[in-house]
Amino acid sequence: MSRFFKTLPGSLRTPPGRERQILRRLPRICAVGTALLALPPLAVRGAAMFNPLLEAGSLITSVDIYSISLVVLHWTVVFTVGLSAFIVMVMKGPAYVADAYPLSDADKPAG
Repeated sequence: MSRFFKTLPGSLRTPPGRERQILRRLPRICAVGTALLALPPLAVRGAAMFNPLLEAGSLITSVDIYSISLVVLHWTVVFTVGLSAFIVMVMKGPAYVADAYPLSDADKPAG
């Protein structure tokens, strides 16, 4: 793989920083956040099971909708933060030599 990527001579690598810590913590944050957001529907179902007088049909549906929307929001935030941290990590790496290509109008620009 190293024949495809040639580092620019003299380029400096920036030491890893906060982005590595964020990337390491994101799986746990995603799992814990999803589990916490799954608790309200379970609590409403438990309350409806032990209290038959509770009109739980619409309440359960509402709590389910809110919880699902919050889980999707949580996953979106985790993905966005992870993508941002990954981009920062890649940008802190070494600089690479780009392949040159000949310009047809290098001597006399058309324009």
